[in-house]
Amino acid sequence: MTNEQAAPVRQFPAVRQYMSITPVTIGVDRSIVDAHQTMRAHGIRHLPVLDGGRVAGVVSERDLTLLSSLPGVNPDAVPVEEAMVEDVFLVAADAPIGEVVETMIERKLGSALVGTERHVEGVFTTIDALRALHALLERP
Repeated sequence: MTNEQAAPVRQFPAVRQYMSITPVTIGVDRSIVDAHQTMRAHGIRHLPVLDGGRVAGVVSERDLTLLSSLPGVNPDAVPVEEAMVEDVFLVAADAPIGEVVETMIERKLGSALVGTERHVEGVFTTIDALRALHALLERP
């Protein structure tokens, strides 16, 4: 088989092509009200949580709503740390999107943080994955 006859190898794009760039972050000690306000102001549903400049977790709009709805919870007094998920899926910006999506499916995750423990470059969400799928389906 010559090079002209060989089937093209399909390369997955890197996650950086579809992630939300330079995400907004919040400190672990900020209130869940602050987190809600930050999310609304920036039109986002996932918020990386930092502790001393390091990734400590991620909080979703759903996490905040659930905690806020519990009886006796004062959203102004409860820190984001109480609502965040500590087991963060952190990936490199050049990670193949297919591998990231596969892990998100296996772990039933709504987002992956892109970057390092000390520097969050972006957030890759299920909506970003759908955008990637749409773009890939439109290719000839």
